[in-house]
Formats: sequence, C-alpha cells, structure tokens
Amino acid sequence: MTAPLTPPPPPHEHSSSHGGTVPPPVGAHAVGTAYDDPHGEQDGPGMLTEARQAAVTLVAVALSGALLGVLWWWLAPRVPLVGDVVDGSWVVYLKDSEGEQAVGVDGTFTLLALGFGVLSALVVFLLRRRGGVPLVVALGVGAFLGSLLAWRVGVWLGPGQDVIARAREVGKGTTFSAPLKLGAKGAWLAWPFAALVVHLGLTGLFGPRDPDPYAQHQPYHPPRYPQGPHGGKSA
Repeated sequence: MTAPLTPPPPPHEHSSSHGGTVPPPVGAHAVGTAYDDPHGEQDGPGMLTEARQAAVTLVAVALSGALLGVLWWWLAPRVPLVGDVVDGSWVVYLKDSEGEQAVGVDGTFTLLALGFGVLSALVVFLLRRRGGVPLVVALGVGAFLGSLLAWRVGVWLGPGQDVIARAREVGKGTTFSAPLKLGAKGAWLAWPFAALVVHLGLTGLFGPRDPDPYAQHQPYHPPRYPQGPHGGKSA
C-alpha cells in the first residue's frame, strides 16, 4: 500500500518557492497598459486641453472662409444682364437666357469648398494627430460657419444688389454683371462634408493606435509535473 500523495502546491506558491515572479492577472495588464503610460500619467490630453484645442480649431477654420469668399468672387463667372425701359419702367433681364453662368457660380463655390475641406482636414490632422470628438465637432462646425462667411464675403465683394439702379447707371441696352449669389444653398455643406470625410480617413489610416494589452505578455501556463505509474506525482 502506498502512502497518500501530497497535493502539489498552488502555482503562485510554487513560483515563489523557486524565486520566480508571479505574473499579474490579465485584467491588471489591461488596465495598466490600455489607459496609462509608463510614467503613470493618463493617456492623451485632458478635457480642458481638448476643449481649448477645439475652440482654436473652430475659430481658425471659420475665419479661413474669408479667403474662400475672395476666391469665389475672383473665379466665379459673371452673369450678364441688360436693362431696358418698357412703358416708362426699367426692367432687367438676362442677356443670354440659355447661358450657364449661374450654374458656374454655384459650381465654382462647391469646388472651392471641397478643396478647402480637404486642406483644412489635412492641416487639423497634422497639427492634432490624436484627434478626439471635440476636435472633430469643431472641424465640422467651423467648416460650416466658414462656408457662410465665404458666401457673405463673395456677395459683399460682388456687384451691387440693386440691379435697377445699376441698369439706370449704365444706360439702356448696356450689359452689366448680375450680383453674385449662390443658387444652390446645399453648397454650404460641401466644405464640412469633405473635411469630416477626409479627417476620418486620415485618422483611420495614419492615426495613433492604442497598445494591445495582450500582445506584450505571454499567456500564463501552470507548471506540469511528471506523473507516476499510478497517475500521481512521482516521488
């Protein structure tokens, strides 16, 4: 008859008796590496810093709409008008009723807005690579406000809104340019749409990645003991 075998010590006691280190639980690694850096500081800027960065981004992007307005006024085609006197009253009509200048005005604004969206998203990503929800919201809102500012600046720089007074000034049958206006108000959304899409793509492709808590540590395996002829631990 053989004496009952003493059960093996728990893994942590076995490791301690041989001078080894006990790996911490997996949950501890996950908490320690996913949210904290090696110096024990919280990963990423604080909420106050993010809010400050978002405010600066919103103002900067919105103010850049003034440049878009100047470019729109400079590059947009002119819509020719002609004044005439009918029954003693001045009337104004298009010189070329089949012309596409009005469509070109909207198209110029839309193309410029898309370009500004790509450029603003690239600049914001390069300056604030870590991103964050406040920054993305500021980019979209700032782009929309910039579109409104560009529209107002272009209208202000363009010909006057009083076409009757302008027709009287230049004389009957003389061609003059129509006021600059945006017929398709949906063009206001071209800038924010392009900015958000491009910024999302840049963040997904080149944005920083959080370290994988399971990639730096090997899984823990309990020690194995040689088995005796009767299935117990050999002496």
